[in-house]
Amino acid sequence: MSENFPPAAGGFGPGSRIGGYRLEEQIGQGGMAVVFRALDERLSRPVALKILAPALAADEAFRQRFIRESRAAAAVDDPHIIPVFEAGEASGVLFIAMRYVRGGDVRSLIVRDGALAPARVAAIVSPIASALDAAHAAGLVHRDVKPANMLLDVRPGRPSHVYLSDFGLTKEALGSVGLTSSGQFLGTVDYAAPEQVEGRPVDGRTDQYALGCAAFDMLCGEPPYRRDQGLAVLYAHLSEPPPLVTARRPGLPAGLDPVFARVLAKAPENRYPSCGAFSDALREALGLAPYDIESPVNRPLTEAAWVAAGAGAGLVAGAGP
Repeated sequence: MSENFPPAAGGFGPGSRIGGYRLEEQIGQGGMAVVFRALDERLSRPVALKILAPALAADEAFRQRFIRESRAAAAVDDPHIIPVFEAGEASGVLFIAMRYVRGGDVRSLIVRDGALAPARVAAIVSPIASALDAAHAAGLVHRDVKPANMLLDVRPGRPSHVYLSDFGLTKEALGSVGLTSSGQFLGTVDYAAPEQVEGRPVDGRTDQYALGCAAFDMLCGEPPYRRDQGLAVLYAHLSEPPPLVTARRPGLPAGLDPVFARVLAKAPENRYPSCGAFSDALREALGLAPYDIESPVNRPLTEAAWVAAGAGAGLVAGAGP
């Protein structure tokens, strides 16, 4: 996280006020937006406030589409999509206020711990797949699925919860292609589907490919096509066959290789029919029960359940989950 505010911040910093929100701390940034932890002074609750570059607010067509798509994203009913509280314009900038999640993101988890346990990967991928399928049913495409956009809400005394954040509304408003007129790529190269790289139309299968890359990253500690330069990564997405996950992490079930070969297929029509279908195949290859949020097998354990099972001494003692 940088201490320097990029131009997208529009000169705003901690202590500034925008549309009833008081900025407290910068928690993220990108080329077109900055994210602050802020206080909603009307309801006295913390929020994550995404502020878009001031130049974007000057574009009337962009402003109208941003508001429309923000409302569409907020209307998607899925418990694993980050709740959107408000989207609007104030102080010369466009902003979107979302739930503030305290636990960090999956990218940070990989950086800290390296490759994750297969069961934990499945526990993250399954709810994210459910969220994406809900968004796709509503006509939305995320366009930037990656571990950094998977948030972990971890609080003492209750199960952790996975959220999908940042539906790439600015990318949608700038167009459905992967490249801008100046040749700048919109998205994250490590998780970009071939059709996105080539600037072809995208749909839910594009998000599925990115989810497959993210799952590979979680299992192996690195994305499938790790190269020194971004252009080399983009070329690999277009031309190189999917690597074997078992070659990157020996000891994983051999059944995972055909699962990743399909989810990372170059042609969208050769991938799974939905993100949920990929999640199911992943779980089956790992020998896990099908994902069902009502199933006791998949429901996260509460602290009381840990104690009852005789497995929660460390958690109760404050050692953390």
